[in-house]
Order: sequence, then structure tokens, then C-alpha cells
Amino acid sequence: MFPYSSHSTFLRARAAARHDGHQADPPLPFGLAGLPWDGSVTNRSGARHGPAAIRQASHMLCDGVHPLFDVTPLGHLEDHGDLTVPNTSLSAMRQALLPQARALLARQHMVWLGGDHSVTLPLLQVYRERFGQPLALIHFDAHCDTWPDHFGEPSGHGTWLHEAFEQGLVRPECVVQLGIRSSAERQARERVRSEGGLMFEARALRGLESPGQLREVIEAVRRRMADAGHPPLYLTLDIDCLDPAYAPGTGTPEPAGMSTAQVMTLLEGWADLNWVGMDCVEVSPPYDHAELTSQAAAHFVWTYLSARVAQGPQTR
Repeated sequence: MFPYSSHSTFLRARAAARHDGHQADPPLPFGLAGLPWDGSVTNRSGARHGPAAIRQASHMLCDGVHPLFDVTPLGHLEDHGDLTVPNTSLSAMRQALLPQARALLARQHMVWLGGDHSVTLPLLQVYRERFGQPLALIHFDAHCDTWPDHFGEPSGHGTWLHEAFEQGLVRPECVVQLGIRSSAERQARERVRSEGGLMFEARALRGLESPGQLREVIEAVRRRMADAGHPPLYLTLDIDCLDPAYAPGTGTPEPAGMSTAQVMTLLEGWADLNWVGMDCVEVSPPYDHAELTSQAAAHFVWTYLSARVAQGPQTR
């Protein structure tokens, strides 16, 4: 059995029990797992503690009935705890993550709690393998994550999207970035646009929060996905897309960011797209205040899961 009670799971959902390496219970439609890795951060560490903090924050949601979708993920969700990964070697972490993620994705529609953003690359590799095609991608972040190297190293939490392009893991015209605002050389900063994707920098989103104000953004993405035939769509949500006023607990905070209301409006507006999975990364509890960051992350994950339940059976 997993060595924790249901009280330490997301929303206090069922803990996924294992016996002799095999799943003991029939799977529920949705699963969640933590990826406690922060060996690639470039500023403040602590994201390895993010999964635990997000789970703890989710307990405030009580029965989990969402006010917009009027459903709860409880009864549809089980929590697999934190996956076992090394904490000193990026390549070893990714190699250890691959088979575990592959097994879980074959079982359920998964949500992943990071950890720093370098975990997204192996996840995309597994999704690309499972669906037999490159993925559409919606990417919330302060940073473009398309740098060709990691301060002289070949890979890190700021290179994963560059690597995803190079490995053919994503459909370039179906990559959408939101909230980008950090310093970066033009070639890296404009990579998504140069590949044919969409970018909505934080500057362009200032003052836009309601569904009416964000309608142009919502509809542009919906048209892009429809024109592409609604390919499998993955969500990667770096919590530092939010302004530090809303999310101080992150490794690389950038002022002038998005608000929690903006992100929530967008997630709600895209609720019925062809989502196949999501991750929420870069929550660093040592730098949080009053659980602002972990609460935001828990609410975003809860909203994603509630929307999936409300939409009914999904393709996995």
C-alpha cells in the first residue's frame, strides 16, 4: 500500500494503492501524481515541495463542487502520490520518470504536480508516444522556455520547449503561449511565433480579465485548434505566469504578470477543448506567503479536473 492516508491526497481523493508493483484497484477516470524535482532551477529552489503544498491547499475545497461546472472531481479521481525520481541528475530523473509516467498514462487521464518545468519534456515524450502524433500545447509562463541551452548545459527548466520543437513533440502552429514577459534575446523570445504558433504576452493581456474582455484571446485559440482538427491538447501551467502579488512562492518571479482571475477565465473559456492532460509546475513553498501560490495552483488544477468531469468521457 502507498504509505499515506487519503487525507494527504489532492482533494482528499482516493489514494491509489499498489501491491507488488501492480495497481490494486480498478482505475478511476482521472489520476494525479507529484513530480518532486527541482534540480534544474536557475534561481530559488524548493519546487520539489510543490506537490505536497498543492495537495494541502486543495483540502480547503471541501467537497470540491465547482461553482461554474457544478460537479466535483471526487469519485472520479485517485492520487498516486509522488513518483520516485532521483534528485541530483536531470538525465537520471527523466529516465526514471518515463516508465512511471507511461504506465500511469496508459491507465488514466493524468494531472501532474511539479516540480520545476524540466519535467514537462519527458511527459510530452510519453504523450507523443501514446497518441502517435505531436501535441497541441497551451503554455502559461513568464518565461519563453525556448532557450537553446541552460547556462551552458544542454538542458534545463528553460529549454524544454526548444527541445520539444526539435524532437517533434508538438505541432508548432498549435503551440500557444500566455503571460510571457521575462528578459530574453529576441530569437528565443520569438521562437513560438517563428514556428507559426500564437503568443499573448503579459503586456498584451493587461487589464483584461472577464470573459468579455478576453473573448478575442479565447476565440483565437479555439479557432486555431478547430482549424487543426482538434489535435490532442496538453496544458502546462507554470505558476510564475502569475504576478508575484498572486504567486510569490516560485523560483523565478517576474513582476507585471497575469492575475489569478485572468488564468481562471481562460481555463473556463477553453473547458471543452480536446484536453489530454496537464501539469502545474514551479510552486516553491519556501517562498510562499499565506499559501497564496499553492492555493492558486490547487484552484487551477481543480478547475481543470472539474471541467473534464463535466465534459464526460474523454479520449485518452
